Formats: sequence, structure tokens, C-alpha cells
Amino acid sequence: MRTPFMAGNWKMYKTPAETTAFFNEFLPMVADAKDREIVINAPYVNIAAAVTSASGSNVGIGAQNLFWEKEGAYTGEISGPMLKASGCQYVVIGHSERRQYFGETDATVLKRAVAALEAGLIPIVCVGELLEEREAGRTNEVLQTQFDGGLAGLDDEQFAKIVIAYEPVWAIGTGKTATPEMAGETHQAIRALVAAKFGADAATAVRILYGGSVKPNNVKDLMAMEDIDGGLVGGASLEPASFAAIVNF
Repeated sequence: MRTPFMAGNWKMYKTPAETTAFFNEFLPMVADAKDREIVINAPYVNIAAAVTSASGSNVGIGAQNLFWEKEGAYTGEISGPMLKASGCQYVVIGHSERRQYFGETDATVLKRAVAALEAGLIPIVCVGELLEEREAGRTNEVLQTQFDGGLAGLDDEQFAKIVIAYEPVWAIGTGKTATPEMAGETHQAIRALVAAKFGADAATAVRILYGGSVKPNNVKDLMAMEDIDGGLVGGASLEPASFAAIVNF
């Protein structure tokens, strides 16, 4: 039985003071949710406030990216060991916005995932197709390419530690959502890719999250799909009551 996994991705929102205020309101709302993993992936500057606020609670803290080197002359970058030392347990890798605006590729996704694992972080690795790719019937082809160029480069032991997030790019921040059936079918296809590469046990064990305009009013139907194990939640994770409603689906 896969443990449900609800992750908030705050993107470029909130200050440290706003982070503390969020947790003061949010933690009591989810204190009884012991049978699921809850994560907030905060901007770098908010990680210290988030870690302090969440200390002793059932909520873990993650970052939204990392660089693949441990240290060096890489101005503006943050390494896995830095995140781990700051109290992070998780990190989002290969989000579509990173691919779209900052040149992330399947190859750099693999390098970042390996770096995260070496630092003792749990990578939440994103895959997903564009609207034109969905409309052209190329969703499975795109996922195969992303999988082969990225996650397939991990060994069995590494793969066993990751979380996958399927995020149809056309449904992120647009208000559009894949129907539960569409999302379920795509999650099933991703699980089939995992089975072909890493075996049936790995495919059964890996958690695959849905990320694409997850909201309190659609989370229950999405989570009813057999192959959907949680959500990578953007805008709806910024408000305590909204994200708590999703966590407590």
C-alpha cells in the first residue's frame, strides 16, 4: 500500500514572515493527518523559517531545485548538501517551469536527481507534456522520451528512493485539469514505463503524484484513481485552509 503524498510547491511566493504565519495556521489543520506524507517546497530564502516552523510536526520541508555539484564557483546556485544542512528532506526536480524558462533538460534532471540522492534528499521528479503534444496524441511518446533521458539513468537502489510527479504542462496554473480518468490513464502509462525498466515491484512501489491545478474541489476524484498517489500542488498550496483541505481529502 503506497502512502499518499501531498506536496505544496510555493514557486516564487511568500517572505519568511509570511512563511511563519502560514505554518502557524496550517499545522493545527493537518495535525491528525498521520497516514500520509505532507511536504512544503519553499523558496530558498524561506527554508529556514519553514524548517523552524514545522519542527516537531508531521510536515516535511523541501526546496524547488538544486545544482548537481556539491560546491564551487557557481554563482547563484544551491547544492544538495546545503539544502540538507538547512533542514530540507525533499527537492523538486525538472518542474516544467524550470524546463521552459531555465533550460532544464532530461539530462540535467538526471544529474540533479543523482545529486539530491547523494545528499540524502528525496527527489520529486517531474514529467509531463505540452498542450500541443497532448492534442497531437503524443503524450506517451513524450513521457517515454523524458523517462529514457532522465529517470532510466538511475540504478535500482536510487530509483527506489524517488517520487515522480506527472504534471501536464497545459494544466499548470491555467485552471484546466486533466479529468481524473485522463490523469489515471497517464499515471498508469508512467507505471508501465517503470515496470519495463525497473521491474514490477518497483512499479508497484513508486509513488506518482498528479500536478496540474489540483484544488479542494477535485482532489477527491483524482485520488480515487488507483495509480494516483498524491498531488504536487501549486497555487492551492499557498493558502493554509485550501492546502489543508487537499491534504485531508
